[in-house]
Amino acid sequence: MLSELDQKALSEFSGRVVRKDLVHDIKSGVNVPTYVLEYLLGQYCATDDEEALKEGVETVKNILSKHYVRPDEAEVVKSEIRQSGRYRVIDKVSVRLNENVDAYVGSFVNLGLNDVEVSEHLVSEHEKLLGGGIWAIIDLEYIPENAGGPGSLFGIDEFKPIQVSRMDIEEVKNGRRRFTRDEWRDLILQSVGFDPSHFSDREKLLLLTRLLPMCESNYNYVELGPRGTGKSYVYREMSPHSILVSGGKTTVAKLFLNLNTGRIGLVGLWDVVAFDEVGGLQFQDSEAVQILKDYMESGSFSRGTEELSAQASMVYVGNIDLDVEGVLKSSHLFKPFPEDMQDLALIDRFHYYLPGWEVPKMQSEYFGDQYGFIVDYLAEYLREMRKETYG
Repeated sequence: MLSELDQKALSEFSGRVVRKDLVHDIKSGVNVPTYVLEYLLGQYCATDDEEALKEGVETVKNILSKHYVRPDEAEVVKSEIRQSGRYRVIDKVSVRLNENVDAYVGSFVNLGLNDVEVSEHLVSEHEKLLGGGIWAIIDLEYIPENAGGPGSLFGIDEFKPIQVSRMDIEEVKNGRRRFTRDEWRDLILQSVGFDPSHFSDREKLLLLTRLLPMCESNYNYVELGPRGTGKSYVYREMSPHSILVSGGKTTVAKLFLNLNTGRIGLVGLWDVVAFDEVGGLQFQDSEAVQILKDYMESGSFSRGTEELSAQASMVYVGNIDLDVEGVLKSSHLFKPFPEDMQDLALIDRFHYYLPGWEVPKMQSEYFGDQYGFIVDYLAEYLREMRKETYG
């Protein structure tokens, strides 16, 4: 039996919601982000009819088995492209400028192709190809005339990003009016995949707070807590407009502006730049922390002779394994940060510190089979809300 909230969600947002347990059933065998799976599920499974759901799930599984490229099948797929002249794949594509030949070339993560011909028009239409890459459904074509020459044997014929193509914010607002505040809060949580009945009111608000950087421009957020609480999940899985940077070395050119190419860095290409395992974050440039401070304060930064602005929210997540009461007595709650980031001026620029030790560790029963927004629809809704301010 559907709950009252599920019935209302299906009624008010027909075609925009999907049953969340379907994602977990398929995801165990396919290593793609949640928004990729839900894009496909939204095409074939946006219904409460059990037979239609089964058919839809089978269709999605067939699409993934036929077109999602696993690394160990890459050579088979390349051979298929060569024999048939054209083949459709689902893969993550990133693009770089090859200065030697003054042309853009694409790299496919799973397919293992690194020098695929990419048109300038495609790059100008989808700039994120240059900054982290995009998951997409791609029709690859074989170019036999390039055999023996410097050009690639493979080119992109058709390219369709796996994300909602348009968002009518009024549609969301009109639907929202038919829900109470608590119903809407629970629907958003269900959209992330949680079963709201397992959480207290405060825990629900803490989980929702993780979405704030997605709907607020230039929102600086930090969450430190124990392992296993799902700190980085929403930034990796929930939106095609968010990028999760693993802890390690990073540069001013990568984050802000590459002076050699004139290309803006991650803050200009993504709505959210999240640093995972912030304790291991290292900046290779001595001025990086100062530029970061400027950006976190004003949303702008100086690089070379120019001052540029961007709207990316900065997120820092990491582990705090010590007893919090003990930490407070002996040091401070930013202790896991790298030493050069334990700067009072930097810390002063955070809008929110989520106490991760108050979020329960994730367990299988916390994930329900209720209906929620297709993740990509939720991501576009949150992105549209960045245009409005309630400050």
